[in-house]
Order: sequence, then structure tokens, then C-alpha cells
Amino acid sequence: MDPENPTDHLSATAEPEPARRPICANCSRPSPVCLCQSLPTRPIPTRTQIVIVHHPHEAHHKLSTVPVLTKCLLNSTTIVTRRLRHGLSALLDQSLPAIYLFPPTPSSPAVTLSHLLSSLDPQHTPPVLIVFDGTWKHAKEMVSASEGFLSRFATRVCLDYDESVSGGSIYDSELILRKEPCGGCVSTMEAVARALRVLEPNGPEIESQLIEVLREMVRLQARYLKPMKPRPKLLKKGKEKKELMEKS
Repeated sequence: MDPENPTDHLSATAEPEPARRPICANCSRPSPVCLCQSLPTRPIPTRTQIVIVHHPHEAHHKLSTVPVLTKCLLNSTTIVTRRLRHGLSALLDQSLPAIYLFPPTPSSPAVTLSHLLSSLDPQHTPPVLIVFDGTWKHAKEMVSASEGFLSRFATRVCLDYDESVSGGSIYDSELILRKEPCGGCVSTMEAVARALRVLEPNGPEIESQLIEVLREMVRLQARYLKPMKPRPKLLKKGKEKKELMEKS
């Protein structure tokens, strides 16, 4: 140890910092799961303005589809917040006719997107699409906190889906990486893709492009994550005993 520098021995024995994974400068993803080959050559233009309300906790989640989605769509913006309010978005502050996607609840109904559009002139579809991104618990809280602001200009809508199907997400049905809680629930990128299918003149083409990017993202990520196993069904002791007796 250097008598003139009594802490010298500490630097000599300190553990070296682990090397960080190289990040692609274009898609902002780690090099082993780079998506550049799957992204559109140029961001896809849409007449619909897409506003993504991103929960702060979800911003760092490795399976978040929001960064990928904004790379794909030209007219998309992200707001990181738990609650929409005046002053966060110049676009939303204009109170343009808008729709926001979220499944209905008993206290907050929603019309299906196709039903809403069937009652409108095709030239007057809502120019703004708002989606909420977070865990389902967080997203529900975000929608509830934001509805006072949204009620002045936006309509709550949901996607058309088969109620007999559980999940239906690419995450759930192809590679179980993130479990969706119920029918009609899909990832943010899937929700936007399905909505643009009916909102845009070339909607099916846009949907196909977005879904293919998402499939590749899930395929690459699956190499490094363990698939989620369904939670074991928990039974009360009395019910469990009754079922065992019925089986015997």
C-alpha cells in the first residue's frame, strides 16, 4: 500500500464492472436481438396520429413494444406519465376528435371500433388514436385517472374479439412470454396494428407489417427468456377433497 495514498489497496482489489451489451444505434436494442432487418425501410406514414401513454415503470421493460412501434410508425408520439392532463401534449390539448383503446368494464363501457366506424362517414374517422401501455393493473389505473381529461373529446373503444378465446395475443398464443389476462387483451403493438387495420385506407398492409416485426421481436427475445408457466390452480381444502373423491 502506498503510504501517501491509504486507499490505493481498495482500487487494486475492486471488482471490475461487467461489460455492457453493445446496443444497436438504429433500433436501440441489444445487438443479439437487433431488429433492423425487420423494421420498415422508412417509418410507415398514417393519416391517424397515434399517441402512446407510457407508464414510467414500463419504459425500461425488455419486452415493451413501444420503442419498436415508434420506430415503425411515422405519426406516433409517446408520453411518459401516469395520468393524461392538459399541457402534456400539444396535439391532445387541441381536443381533436379521438378514440382511446381499452377493454370495457362494468362501470366503464366501450363500443367496438368497428361499430363506431360504421356510424361515421369514412372521411370523418377520428384523427387521433390513444393507447395506454403498462401492466394491465397500471394501464387500468392510468385510464381511470385520465378519463376526466379524455371525456371532453375522446371515445372509449375496444377491439372486436371472440369472447370464447382466452388471451389471443401473439405473446400468449405463439410464445408464452407475457400472459394476457383475458379475451380481447393484446400487447400495445398488436392493439395499434389491429386498430389501424380499420382506420387506415391501406390498413391490412400496415397491420401485416407491424405484426411481422412483433413476431420477429418475440422470436429473438424467446432465446433469452424462460417461457412463463401457467400458475397452478389453487383450490380450497374442502373443494380439493371433494374433487379427489369424485375422481376416485
